[in-house]
Amino acid sequence: MEKLYDSKDKRTLIMKRWLKLLDLYVLKKFLVTFFYGILIFAIIACVIDYSQKIDDFVENKAPLNAILFYFLNFIPHIIALLFPLFIFISTIFFTSRMAYKTEIIAMLAAGMSFRRFLRPYMVGAFLLCGGSFIANHYIVPLSNQAINDFHVDYIWSKKVGSDNNIHMRLDEKEYVYFGNFNFDKQEGRRFTKEIIEGNLLKEKIAAENIKYVDSTNSWWLYEVEIRNNNGLNETWELKDSMELHLAIKPKDLDDDERIKETMSTPVLKKFIETQKKRGRENVNFYWIEYHKRTAQPFAGLILTIMGASIGMQKIRGGSGLHIAIGIVASALYMFFFQFAQTFSTNLGTNPLLAVWIPNIIFGIICLILFYKRVK
Repeated sequence: MEKLYDSKDKRTLIMKRWLKLLDLYVLKKFLVTFFYGILIFAIIACVIDYSQKIDDFVENKAPLNAILFYFLNFIPHIIALLFPLFIFISTIFFTSRMAYKTEIIAMLAAGMSFRRFLRPYMVGAFLLCGGSFIANHYIVPLSNQAINDFHVDYIWSKKVGSDNNIHMRLDEKEYVYFGNFNFDKQEGRRFTKEIIEGNLLKEKIAAENIKYVDSTNSWWLYEVEIRNNNGLNETWELKDSMELHLAIKPKDLDDDERIKETMSTPVLKKFIETQKKRGRENVNFYWIEYHKRTAQPFAGLILTIMGASIGMQKIRGGSGLHIAIGIVASALYMFFFQFAQTFSTNLGTNPLLAVWIPNIIFGIICLILFYKRVK
């Protein structure tokens, strides 16, 4: 019992040493402002989204429980999307309010350094960014999946056909091609499968029509032409129909980039590796989503220090001017982020670098502001 008391006493002393009453006061303001701002914005976002989709709800007869479940998942989706902006604006807002009431002047006049002043900010930022990191990788994808399912059932028109001229690599030697594919009928036209070893085309199977059979997980080919090449010997054969087992299903022919947001990070990574093996050209879209899930929480740490550095200075114009600065800076962050993504997808820039460019730029600005405040 004495040892247990000693351990509890040590933990209490550590807490008192690292988080004093003043720190808890600042931390409480930080968290309350952040969650209050999120609540207000989430309600506004839900109202706007509802007003835009109300005609679809009525036309497609969406049940009330499905609509409520949709908006329940829409809230974490919008929070994850704008998390860096939420944390930045809330930090500037409550810090500028403290500066306007001369609370920060009193802290600094009592001998508190700027590094010490940032302690509760960093504690709050680590809590929020840690939660955002876990949510981005595992929780938000579940919400996005529910949103996507709702859109498929009640908002979007059902996709009937695939894009034309689908090329896909199944492994190092095997390649397939579909002229087009109808998802309703699960039928395609102008199908070919080729096996290439080095520069030699070993086998080519061409079919005018192809159909997927769910019961056997196989493909049936019609009006088939088979060519085999073994160097000097070449054979040619015609068949009315034949069964073929391929390592793909009809859903793999739907090149829908929106599914990247519905997969947890481990699933997304496996999906990217599969797409790379199949020779898909748009893999950078998925890599951007993969790296963004880590970059955004880290941006919250950078923007917290920036917000504290900007908001702590008492200036003419008060909180309104600080919030205006925060909104402009947030808009610039989103601009850099979207610009970097476009650069990666269209010009082939490394997706890891593209996603982290806004953090690098704002990180440099953050260091400049930090050292300016320290001095």
